[in-house]
Amino acid sequence: MYAIVEIAGQQFKVTEKQLLYVHRQPGNEGDNINFEKVMLVNNNGSIKVGKPVVSGASVSAKIISHIKGDKVLVFKKKRRKAYQKMNGHRQQFSRIQIESIKA
Repeated sequence: MYAIVEIAGQQFKVTEKQLLYVHRQPGNEGDNINFEKVMLVNNNGSIKVGKPVVSGASVSAKIISHIKGDKVLVFKKKRRKAYQKMNGHRQQFSRIQIESIKA
């Protein structure tokens, strides 16, 4: 059984007991969260497709930890103008585990 669900503006194909890294979710480590925007559910060949979401379907997950991603460096330079600027950024992520999929 798998589902396609929208989490923080991105779509993911999820199965039960799967670990995911998503944009930081509100809540503490160990909290359970539910996602209601389920686009598609496949239950052993029985496929339900939503318009745009499947009514009554939800995916529940547990927040394992909050982490930071790798550093992304942004470097701007204009040649012969003595202009250069370096910027860095680390994105906040949440590691979640999918607990169950309700169709």
